[in-house]
Amino acid sequence: MDADAAEDWVRSWAASVSDRAAQAQEMSRRVADLTATAAGADGAVRVTVAASGIVADLRLDDRVRSWPATRIAAEIMATTRRAQARLAGAVADVAAQTAGPDSETARAVVASYTTRFPEPPEESDETVHSRRRGER
Repeated sequence: MDADAAEDWVRSWAASVSDRAAQAQEMSRRVADLTATAAGADGAVRVTVAASGIVADLRLDDRVRSWPATRIAAEIMATTRRAQARLAGAVADVAAQTAGPDSETARAVVASYTTRFPEPPEESDETVHSRRRGER
């Protein structure tokens, strides 16, 4: 490889690195702005989580006033887990839009969210009915 070809290769490589860094920075900014919301108990409990997974908003319908405290707590926790699990999908969308679906960085970020906030197991009808009766 002659000096001109080597210089062109270095310039091309540096531009590629710079582009990937800009994509990663944009992905990071957009992921940080994400929120996810889930509703539970026929809409009586609504939880919004920030990109960190921390509860950013909690809404309780007046219907919960008649519920035992254990049911309220269980509904809040289950709904929070569903909202957190939705973050992984939102992060995957942002990663695909900014860094591309084949980006190693994007795959790592999505995997991190999927690991931290897995889909909660589906509840059986018996679990739901027990929770509605205030049992657990």
